Amino acid sequence: MESQKLKRPRHKGSPKLFENPWLEKLTHTHISLPLIIFGGIAAVLIYYGIFEKGFEVPFMLLLFVAGLFFFTLVEYLMHRYLYHIPATTERRKKISYTMHGVHHDYPKDKSRLAMPPVLSLIIATVLFIIYRAVLGDLVFGFLAGFLVGYAGYLAIHYSVHAFKVPNNFLKTLWYHHSIHHYREPDRAFGVSSPLWDHIFRTMPRKAPVKRKKGYID
Repeated sequence: MESQKLKRPRHKGSPKLFENPWLEKLTHTHISLPLIIFGGIAAVLIYYGIFEKGFEVPFMLLLFVAGLFFFTLVEYLMHRYLYHIPATTERRKKISYTMHGVHHDYPKDKSRLAMPPVLSLIIATVLFIIYRAVLGDLVFGFLAGFLVGYAGYLAIHYSVHAFKVPNNFLKTLWYHHSIHHYREPDRAFGVSSPLWDHIFRTMPRKAPVKRKKGYID
């Protein structure tokens, strides 16, 4: 399928997703809130792992890096296969739009650049239960890295949409994500890193073109 056919029109403002005012309010969040929440949880997990479970700092650091690396894979897979799930039915179309399609239509809606904290906390709790069952006490270092990876992803994603392209090595992330939004939405799924796009061969078909003003529209 040609990437041109996958493009959506882009709008300004913030669309209404739910009639229920409480549900609608929960879809909005300031970016600082999840960063504080998940950074705090990660710090508690590391503290508990070192001072309560007795793990050595180098070993905790290794677990942390492993969790951080694993997050980049989960980020890629979710973005590619869940957020961009084929809208083959009306129900799928609605779910896909609510989860991610609205972001493609309204990429400058800063209040919807992060998952609502309530939902994020539920998911973090479920992940803790699953990882604890699989990893045992190793979960304290591994999940800390995973959550910091998520917080880093949120910070990068927000920055890409809210700020000018920086004049340093990070500009690669700006260009990579702008290609996904504005030229090839069936490519460039990695946000915090293009690593998995290289591995799974979903890198952009053409070299990104720098925008004169240094903005992502």
